[in-house]
Amino acid sequence: MLFKCVILESGTSAKKQNANPTFEVPPSGRILDKTQNAKRRFSFDSNTMIVKTDSIPPAISADSNEKSWAVVGGGMLGLTLALRMAKQGHKVTLIEAAPSLGGLAAVWNLGDVTWDKHYHVTLLSDDRLRHMIDELGLSEKMKWVETKTGFYTGGKFYSMSDTREFLAFPPLNLIEKLRLGGTIFLASKIKNWKRLEKLSVEKWLRRWSGNSVFEKIWEPLLKCKLGEAYRKTAASFIWAHTSRMYKARRTGLKKEMFGYVEGGYRTIIESIEAQLRELGVEIMTSSPTQKIEKQTDGRFQVDFKGHDSRHFDRVIMTTPNAILSRVCPDLSADEKAKFDSVEYLGIICASLLLKKPLSVYYVTNLTDDWVPMTAVIEMTTIVDTEEFDGNSLVYLPKYIPAEHSMFERTDADIKEDFLAALERMYEGFTRDDVLAFEMSRVRNVMAIPTIGYSESLPSQKSSVDGLYVVNSSYILKGNLNVNETITIAEDAMKRVLKEDLASTARN
Repeated sequence: MLFKCVILESGTSAKKQNANPTFEVPPSGRILDKTQNAKRRFSFDSNTMIVKTDSIPPAISADSNEKSWAVVGGGMLGLTLALRMAKQGHKVTLIEAAPSLGGLAAVWNLGDVTWDKHYHVTLLSDDRLRHMIDELGLSEKMKWVETKTGFYTGGKFYSMSDTREFLAFPPLNLIEKLRLGGTIFLASKIKNWKRLEKLSVEKWLRRWSGNSVFEKIWEPLLKCKLGEAYRKTAASFIWAHTSRMYKARRTGLKKEMFGYVEGGYRTIIESIEAQLRELGVEIMTSSPTQKIEKQTDGRFQVDFKGHDSRHFDRVIMTTPNAILSRVCPDLSADEKAKFDSVEYLGIICASLLLKKPLSVYYVTNLTDDWVPMTAVIEMTTIVDTEEFDGNSLVYLPKYIPAEHSMFERTDADIKEDFLAALERMYEGFTRDDVLAFEMSRVRNVMAIPTIGYSESLPSQKSSVDGLYVVNSSYILKGNLNVNETITIAEDAMKRVLKEDLASTARN
């Protein structure tokens, strides 16, 4: 339905099991990596599923004739780059600060279940992601479900899952409904997104939806999602959300069909990791990058926290802009200023394993300003409850600016606010229903598309020869989701990196 477009997407599943044929899990709880006859041992981190290495990989020989590439950041964007480059015959090292791969798509333990930290869905229109899933041999594990959308406004729940329910929506009169529907339809038809980038989202929505619809619907949703930053956000923000949802409906079914891979993003990430290892890609986890500097011999020295430096011929940064000025001192002053000027939206996201579901809605949009969350995401309206031992999974995201004071609050305080809100909203909910509760905090999730945003970004090919920036801040014609991050990676291969890649492949 229409209003899924106003919530940033980000969920799927996996139980504790030996799903990766590359690893053998003995009774001791240690893991033996059998890939390429390796003899490395791994250990589980208490709150992650993927593994971290006991030893540091050997350095690459400096006298090798082939060029070495470092991809910094092991999220889906970095994983895609590493996979595509390795398949072209490049020597690639994938570097990740966390103990496990995946970034925003990483998994963790929620009670006795291993599951995604953040919610993700696949749309029928997500061509790049679906191609990746097919390429990994996972298409048969793809499941599709028709979903429903809810609205919580004025202390009441309303379904907004089809045209009939939209027309019956009590908070708006007929004229307001027509203007709201017309605004969304208009946004879906706009091709020149750069024109919208020059207008504020508030000005554009007030013009087409009218003041009353803006104040009843759009403003509460924008504040919930962006805080006061919505006042400087471009109208392209709304266009990106609506166009994705309308494109999904144009696939032929005319329904809101959301999908997931059995086992969730653990299945996808493990499959990519297995292919990377088969292709000879070196994977370094638990390796926070502290500094990247070009040396007199033309190579880059990459310094890490906790172990020795490494040297590479080329470096691709997929990390948020917020760290680039600090980690890459060779960037020009202008580049540093432009990267630093990008404002990020962060997230505090609670994952709840419950004895029973809260509602029938995948997403419940919230307009009452007392509610401390951005939305309620009922993941088990999409994912089979067998993935959760018959229980339900709910996400409670709160999107806030990266420097928001909420990041300084304790998990216990936020948990209390969230649970109290659920008790007030859902008549049948009690705290006894909560089997597990975990909290994720990420400060730099999505670059906020401010007015004139695309014109303020520096080139992805930096002023430092051989250093590239390919991250999600370059998503200009969509919103942040896995399909868009794959698109950014693959488009960079064809445009920004093409010439350099052609000259550095293995013979």
